[in-house]
Amino acid sequence: MISAGRKILALHLGVLAGLGLLQFVLSPFHQGMVARVLLFSTYAIGYNLLLGYTGLMSLGHALFLAAGLYGAGLPVYYLGAHPAPAFFSGVLASLLIAALVGALSLRTTGVAFSIVTMMFGQVGYLMTLYFNRITLGDQGLVLAGRLSPLHLGNWTLTLSTPVVRYNLALLLFAGALLASLWLVRSPFGRVLVGLREHEERARMLGYSPFLYRWLAIVISGGISGAVGAAYALLFSHLSNAFASILYSIYPLLWVLLGGAGTTLGPLVGVAFMTYAVEIASSLTSAYLVVVGLALVLVIMGLPHGIMGGVRARWGRWFL
Repeated sequence: MISAGRKILALHLGVLAGLGLLQFVLSPFHQGMVARVLLFSTYAIGYNLLLGYTGLMSLGHALFLAAGLYGAGLPVYYLGAHPAPAFFSGVLASLLIAALVGALSLRTTGVAFSIVTMMFGQVGYLMTLYFNRITLGDQGLVLAGRLSPLHLGNWTLTLSTPVVRYNLALLLFAGALLASLWLVRSPFGRVLVGLREHEERARMLGYSPFLYRWLAIVISGGISGAVGAAYALLFSHLSNAFASILYSIYPLLWVLLGGAGTTLGPLVGVAFMTYAVEIASSLTSAYLVVVGLALVLVIMGLPHGIMGGVRARWGRWFL
């Protein structure tokens, strides 16, 4: 009999294999759309680590996304940096900011934590406007023509090519998905869930709530920064829209829709919302009303999200 762990691993590897094969039947336009879905699903995976497993609702996650975006994009635009070091500079920037924000925001709990993180996020957004001469504010920066190809051994990859963009986005998503799967099933992940369910009991067992939650914020921020850096390099565009509160609300909606505390929920939530908007906008100018009603109906029917409902029906091994 196949163990639950092997079933879970086989399921996730099957999803990744399916996404890898999907590119061969997609047009270049839809390859770009799915690449965005994969990147934002990775962003939602990082957010799910906080909301779904640690029980922390951040409303300032766009700060980490924007840190990765500008941390990678600005060196390319002004210094002509190559893609690989630019990517890692974006991740490093987000890790440092997440470490600082986490250390300060964890002095609060509950609603106060959400409000403090939202304030930090707004500070980041206002900084992109204050340093308008560097970021160009709402206008943004375009990296096209300034971005060097990526050299991997004998391969030279042009990042703007749809197939390259798709596969690099898939690679980042696969790494985040498998890492989150391992993390939440590890002792570290069990402690996070324990803190979410009963903080005092975890404290009595000798675990530090501050330390574990701080590490969760740093990891989540690093994943978010990696998405921001990848987006800047793959789509050659930097905009302060990614620092706005909207991109702190999006991952919350994606995770709740897909299923908080499920590893595949972020992918399902992002894909559902992306294609719901795409289909509805092609039918009516009031597409946001249609999408909003669809989301309300889904949440009413599946209060634990789409994959949360699937897990309840087919058993906990499924996710």
